[in-house]
Amino acid sequence: MDKVAASRTAGQFLYPALDPYDQRMLNVGDGHRIYVEQCGNPEGVPVIVLHGGPGGGCSPAMRRYFDPAHYRVILFDQRGCGRSRPHASVEANTTWHLVRDIEQIRETLGIENWLVFGGSWGATLGLVYAQSHPDRVVHLILRGVFLMTKAELDWFYGGGAGSFWPDVWARFAEMVPADERGDLIGAYHRRLFSGDLMQETRFARSWANWENTLASISNDGPAGESPAEYARAFARLENHYFVNGGFLEEDGAILKRAGVLAEVPGTIVQGRYDMICPPVSAWKLHEAWPASRFAIVPRAGHALSEPGISAQLVRTTNALRHNLSPLGEGRGARA
Repeated sequence: MDKVAASRTAGQFLYPALDPYDQRMLNVGDGHRIYVEQCGNPEGVPVIVLHGGPGGGCSPAMRRYFDPAHYRVILFDQRGCGRSRPHASVEANTTWHLVRDIEQIRETLGIENWLVFGGSWGATLGLVYAQSHPDRVVHLILRGVFLMTKAELDWFYGGGAGSFWPDVWARFAEMVPADERGDLIGAYHRRLFSGDLMQETRFARSWANWENTLASISNDGPAGESPAEYARAFARLENHYFVNGGFLEEDGAILKRAGVLAEVPGTIVQGRYDMICPPVSAWKLHEAWPASRFAIVPRAGHALSEPGISAQLVRTTNALRHNLSPLGEGRGARA
């Protein structure tokens, strides 16, 4: 299957495109209104999709990882990004605000418990949510695990990943003076929040380009420039969270609290050649979480759009159809 997956596009493994049957703006307080949509079967197994970034926003392709006849798929744009407003705002925007928003969505939609599906930062948020509300999660599906640790940030913004991509890294690092390159997250923070829109946009595009270039194993050069509005929200929000250590109580907090997930089954899908979130974090999580299943995808990087990643994720959601009731009752078996 892996050789077959590698020779096909991600879209060939997904369900056909579909439109939402419900779209709304939900007032979550603090001046924020978030975009929420539902698609698939209104009576099906509820699944909440958590996008990456922070600041990435949802895309129509994210609806297609689930059998629409079986799943009630809920997507939302997290605070400050996508169709949520105010755009690119970091005010009242922390991990704990987002956990509270997820609970408000669940309560507003009248859902008792649900499947949680997230990749990259979405995996981080999914883990924090599940550790905060384990009784609400019937199964976690995580892709490209990111545990929001200093070691992971140092890898990606301190030269580790740059040793594999020295030309792209040089363009990213040389945006700031040499004496500031010892802390690129901080150096970019000062410019992303300078109040000068042109400077913020220029550095936002550089920030987004560095990450987007390394996202897929198929990339072999700099990614194209992101649209200004998207890049500014993505970079400002991501940088805001990273400067603040994800607003977690201590470094390594997610792994230290893995025991809370003892009764929550999960599936971890990880690309072998993930340059953004190296597989060691996913493996450490799996070792600390006995209720998890670990699926490594050969010849795959970080992106959701990797063919092998998409194939494994759809395989997982299809397998869970046999273990989860339409009412979301009980715990799901391992896929």
